[in-house]
Amino acid sequence: MLGNLLQFWILDQIFKNGTILLKINMSKQTVNYWLKTSQHDYRTMLGLFRIKRYSDCLFYGHIILEKNLKALVVKNTGKQAPYIHDLVRLQELAKIQLEKDDLKFLKEINNFNIRVRYPDYKLRFYKICTKEFTKKRFKKIVSLYRKLCQKLK
Repeated sequence: MLGNLLQFWILDQIFKNGTILLKINMSKQTVNYWLKTSQHDYRTMLGLFRIKRYSDCLFYGHIILEKNLKALVVKNTGKQAPYIHDLVRLQELAKIQLEKDDLKFLKEINNFNIRVRYPDYKLRFYKICTKEFTKKRFKKIVSLYRKLCQKLK
């Protein structure tokens, strides 16, 4: 699937002045890519919560929200989503309105991506990811994921 995305990106670069039809087709396929991979990662997140891999569950929570936001960037702008992981910035680029609580939560979730990539942060993050800590955020991730899915329909 990534090969297809690269192919479409190259075509987009070659045909900057090409037909709108080509761009629409590429956008639909790119949105579909982000959605399909988000759905796969959502199931992974659910499984990680079930087997009590709490820090990994929250890391995947960040990933699924990021992918849905990138799908919204493509859908709403017709442009490729940038190679960033900042959920708040992606929400801005997607030109969608969220409630203040959801925006505040996106800022918190941003920490789950950065922290688990570095060993010293990962250990600290692992220690704070108790069942209670994770369950509260897990529920919010699921709720926000569903809201973003509705915006993609």
